[in-house]
This record gives sequence, C-alpha cells and structure tokens, in this order.
Amino acid sequence: MITEKSMWVLIGIFVFSASTLGFAAQVGAETMNYKSYSYVLKAEDVPVGDVEGHTVGLVMRRAFYVFENGEVATTNSVATRDLIKGAGPSVQYTTITFADGSTITIKSHGMGGGTAAAPRASGGLTSEIIKGTGRFEGIKGTQSTKIRFLPVEKGEGGPKGIGEGTITYTLPSK
Repeated sequence: MITEKSMWVLIGIFVFSASTLGFAAQVGAETMNYKSYSYVLKAEDVPVGDVEGHTVGLVMRRAFYVFENGEVATTNSVATRDLIKGAGPSVQYTTITFADGSTITIKSHGMGGGTAAAPRASGGLTSEIIKGTGRFEGIKGTQSTKIRFLPVEKGEGGPKGIGEGTITYTLPSK
C-alpha cells in the first residue's frame, strides 16, 4: 500500500529525474548562428476559384548562409502555400549544402502570408531538421530564423530576403 508520504517521495524522484535528464539533453546541444541572403528562382501562384483571393503557390528560393565561424553554405528551398487573401498555411523544405558536400535538410511549416510581390516577414514557423549527410549524418534539431524581405524590383520573380538564424542540433556519439 502506498502512503501519502511515499507518493510524494516518488513524485519528487520523478520530477528530479525528468529535470536532470532534460538538462543533460540541452547541455549536449550545439548551435550554429548565421546570416543569410536569399533570392527567388521561381514563384507562381495559381487562383483556385472557390472563394475570392484563394491561391495555391510554389516558391523556389536560393540563399547564402554565412556562419559565425566563417563557414559559408548555399541553400535550395522549395515551399508551397495555400493563401486566402494573402494568409494561410505553408510548408517549406530547405537543404543547406556546405563546402565539403555535407548537407542538412530542414522542414518548416506554419501560418504565413503575403504574395510574391509583398510577402510578410517570416514568423510563426516551426522548423525541424529531418536529415543530414556527411559530417551531419544522424543530426537532430531545430532552426529558428528571422527574414526581412526587400521590395521586388523589375524583372524579379519575388523579393530578396536578408535574415539571421540559429540551427540548434545534436549529433550521434561516435
């Protein structure tokens, strides 16, 4: 039979264990901070026709990431969006390629808005690392980023973006 005192001891052990294990997991995490410059390769929004202002779109972007340690990488991103009057859900896949050929692939999803001509700054996205190759094989983690878009200039398929972000990750033990 469990007494009230025994129950509180067990709860205390559980809370202590959970907090200690959670802390240990955070201690092993590493971060890579970067600045980025992105541009649109292709953007297309197609009217759906069910309600006014409903479009489904595809956007392909390229970017350069410059990390705090001086390392440089390029990215390819493909995003889909389902907008009604400029707001709606989006899903984006980004592959970061480093000079040694190693890659990190990130999936982002969330609510966004804007159009190719007048996007809103990114925000409200959830980004998770889904794959790594080379020195990033087995990587797990997340990415957070903030991007400010510049006005679209004549002849551009969409806006350029200037941003900064952090990749927080763990790698398997060797």
